[in-house]
Amino acid sequence: MYTTAREAYRMKQVAISARGFSTHPPLFAPIFAQTTLPKPRLDYTKLLSDPPSTLENAQLRAFPLSGNHLSDLSSLRDTQRELLQKLNVTRARQKEVGNSIRKSKGPEAEKAKKQAKELKSLIKDYEISLSTTESSLLDLALSLPNFSHPSTPIGPEENARTLETFGPTLIPSDPARDHVAFAQYFSLLDTSASAKTTGSSWPYLRGSLALLEQALISYALSIATKHGFVPVIPPDVVKTDIAWRCGFQPRDQATNAAASQTYHLEPTSNSAPSLCLAGTSEIPLAGMFADMIIHEENLPQRVVGVGRAFRAEAGARGADTRGLYRVHQFTKIELFVVSSEEESESVMEEMRGVQKEIVQGLGLSVRVLDMPTEELGASAHRKYDMEAWMPGRGKWGEISSTSNCTDYQSRRLSITYRPQPTSPTHAIDPPSGPLPFAHTLNGTAAAIPRLLVALIENGLKYEKTGEGDAAQVVYKGLELPKALQRFYVGSDEIGEKGRKGLIHWV
Repeated sequence: MYTTAREAYRMKQVAISARGFSTHPPLFAPIFAQTTLPKPRLDYTKLLSDPPSTLENAQLRAFPLSGNHLSDLSSLRDTQRELLQKLNVTRARQKEVGNSIRKSKGPEAEKAKKQAKELKSLIKDYEISLSTTESSLLDLALSLPNFSHPSTPIGPEENARTLETFGPTLIPSDPARDHVAFAQYFSLLDTSASAKTTGSSWPYLRGSLALLEQALISYALSIATKHGFVPVIPPDVVKTDIAWRCGFQPRDQATNAAASQTYHLEPTSNSAPSLCLAGTSEIPLAGMFADMIIHEENLPQRVVGVGRAFRAEAGARGADTRGLYRVHQFTKIELFVVSSEEESESVMEEMRGVQKEIVQGLGLSVRVLDMPTEELGASAHRKYDMEAWMPGRGKWGEISSTSNCTDYQSRRLSITYRPQPTSPTHAIDPPSGPLPFAHTLNGTAAAIPRLLVALIENGLKYEKTGEGDAAQVVYKGLELPKALQRFYVGSDEIGEKGRKGLIHWV
């Protein structure tokens, strides 16, 4: 309590100096200001309980941090606690002085009123300082990635651990199995038109290829819904804030420049929210559960989204940018689950089982990888990739992934759950205290272009005519898995402009 004007003045100076504490310009505050969601609630105790481990975790995930990042975070945390304590004490004193004013008369009352005015000013300073401190604290903490699973391999992509392989024997690498050559031979893929309308890597799918995309969508949905996933068609445009909270950071942390993978929509007015195109329907699906309290008996929540994914793919070059392997817009079927903390690891294995069922039905040769730390991004605690063999490309290509994001997204999106009562008393009078944060998981049920590449390069049939430099490849048709046949609405004949081939269902 402040008994003298000198002490009150000293505490006011503490508040003012705390207000000026900032390690760098805030990157997140302008984005969060555009949302109605609560501010992210991060676990500062966990982040600061073992600073060397927190720093090592970020470095192993290729997240560059300044040498004083965690010391600044710790200092801000201490400042926050100090300000909260001072603020609570000052408010209590303000209440006492208010009671004194009502009971006092004459000079004593005037003295109390003067003190009340000083306390009110001091509280305002504390509140401003606390807001600034918490903004800087949150900004530093949000730039840290999730903690990696203890079993996650360390290092770059080539350090991935193979968990299993399944499917038929690999077809040898063969340039004649190039999906681009096959699709253009039968006029199924038009890149010249897209060069005029949009640019490179925005292909038109025609005829049988367009119908095959629709068949794959329906096929993947049929398996997902069989396993209890509720179909959702989410918006493909999301608030930048939601993308941030999911761990898809539209701005580069080091330069504060536009990130290389996100398409932004230009606002129509100064008051319009900042919007971007979703890089995956995981983002709007996660946003669907934002600011929600779910009863534990209703967990896990399983949804499967059908959406378009938009990737700027800045810096991509070489053979991967040909054809369908790496494009700016594609259809993606996404599995998304909200679970309790205890269930998330088992749910991840269940999702992997659903994905395996989908690709096994397509007859592809697949390997499952436990991805290393540098491939986890910001949000994943653990990540599995499935890669299919693509003989035309002569290498494996990612067709799906599964990530357990633990509470990384839910703390940012405010997704909590109410635990089931452990006793009749708790059912009537639930225990007080903060609710636990849910865990979120996402997985690809079908990344359509990658599946098209794998199906074409493994299933095409061709003959070679001539010899040497005069040799030519004549494509005859395509073998496709019988599991897709009931979802395919076209005829078994493919091709236009005089070139015809046949689909054989095997």
